[in-house]
Amino acid sequence: MRQVLPIGILSLWALAALIGPALPLAPNQIDLPQILEGPSLLQPLGTDDLGRSVLDRLIVGSRTSFLVAIGVVSLSLMLGVLVGGVAGFAGGWLDLATVRVIDVFLAFPGILLAIALAGVLGSGLGNLIMALAAVGWVGYARLTRAQVLSLRGRDHVLAARALAVPAPRILLRHLLPLTAAPLIVEATFGIASVVVAEAGLSFLGLGIQPPAASWGSMIRDGVAYMLVSPHLVLAPGLALLLVVLAVNLAGDRLRDRLDVRT
Repeated sequence: MRQVLPIGILSLWALAALIGPALPLAPNQIDLPQILEGPSLLQPLGTDDLGRSVLDRLIVGSRTSFLVAIGVVSLSLMLGVLVGGVAGFAGGWLDLATVRVIDVFLAFPGILLAIALAGVLGSGLGNLIMALAAVGWVGYARLTRAQVLSLRGRDHVLAARALAVPAPRILLRHLLPLTAAPLIVEATFGIASVVVAEAGLSFLGLGIQPPAASWGSMIRDGVAYMLVSPHLVLAPGLALLLVVLAVNLAGDRLRDRLDVRT
């Protein structure tokens, strides 16, 4: 049960995101006579302040959070591995300069930098992914650099250097594969952080813009009707809670399985 529940929640999230466009949904259909209706057989999660189906918007919002999470983690991981791997393997002034850049990024709260970048780049799914990826690569770069620094003195790496193997090949074939386990775990936890960040930016009006659906914007729109229609906040809030909790539980389990010491 401990393993099945997180995987089930994540599978449902991914399934809703992937097959959502193929479903007969009407997330933006306004039905004024059905404003702020509670849950019923026809509308299992009720309707919002414009009579739109909360369930339909919740499913569409799951696609938004899924695409942002996958896009941001993928871009951050590639950039962080590239920067951290090259800096750790090269050493010298390049490593020192990279560490100073990482320290500058870590000196500011990541969400504040994301808010500033989102405000500069503007709204939209692509700009949101770029803003979060521009902040998220730092953790992967620091982890990759630390792993490469601890591995570059291994016998197989020294032997490859003695045989005049090109540096890029040593990095790609002898070092980065050994850093895969901690990076995978870091990426798993990164998904939860990105989901929360996307919801936060959309809540502030800097992420996905209306009429597109996002869990953060749904919570923002429902706050004004919290006392009369609490389902407008509870539905997306519970979905956000379950996804983040499932990702963290899955990350803990994955870390235990990949830890050779246990």
